[in-house]
Amino acid sequence: MDEFKYLFIIDFESTCWEKKFMADWEIIEFSAVFYSLYEGRIEKEFQQFVFPTENPKLSAFCSKLTGITQELVEREGVPIGTCLMLFNKWVKEILQEYGLIFPKMTRDNLHGNVALMSWSNWDFGQCLKQECSRKRIKRPSYFNQWIDLKESFEKFFRYPPRSFRDALDFLAFEFEGQEHCGLHDARNAAKIVNFMYKHKAKFEITSDLLPANKMNFSF
Repeated sequence: MDEFKYLFIIDFESTCWEKKFMADWEIIEFSAVFYSLYEGRIEKEFQQFVFPTENPKLSAFCSKLTGITQELVEREGVPIGTCLMLFNKWVKEILQEYGLIFPKMTRDNLHGNVALMSWSNWDFGQCLKQECSRKRIKRPSYFNQWIDLKESFEKFFRYPPRSFRDALDFLAFEFEGQEHCGLHDARNAAKIVNFMYKHKAKFEITSDLLPANKMNFSF
C-alpha cells in the first residue's frame, strides 16, 4: 500500500470547566499544520479562533488553561460554520497546489496521498462531530477518516503515553511554545511524527466513520 506523502495535523481547543464535565464542547481554536513526511517539515499553517454560541462566556479555568481570553474570541473569533468554510478553502487550495487527494474521495484512489491526523480520537470523533451535529452544520466529508497519533505512537514504541506531554517526555523532547495552544500543540505533534517517520514508522488510517463501500463526497 502506498504511503501518505503529507499530513494535516490538527488540534482543537474547546470550552471547558474546572471540576465540571460537559459533553457539549465548543471549539474555540481551530489550528492545523500541513506537514511533508518526505521533507520532514511544516509547509503551511492555519489558525482560527472561534466564538462559542451555546456557552459564549469562557470559564476562568478555560482561559487560564488555553491562554484564550474572552476578549480574543469576541474580537477574532468567527462562528464554527464560518471557520469550517475558511479551513475548507485553505485545504482545497493546498490539495490543488500539491496534487493531493484524501482517502475515499475517488474509487480509483481509495487510499489517497494525504490524511488528517490528531492526537487521540477526541478532536474528530467527538468534539467536531458532536458540535456540527448539535448545530446542524455540514461537516466536510474528509473528516471521516483520520490517523490517531496517540494510537500510532503506542503501537510503534509499545508504550502507552498517558498524555501528549508524556509522549514528548518519552522521546526527551521539550515542548516548544505554549501548551494547550492548538497551533503550538500541532507543531509539537509534527516533531513526534518526524521522529517516528525517520525511524521507519508507517502511518495508516486508524479511524473511519464511513461504511466499507461508502465514498466521501468531493469538493
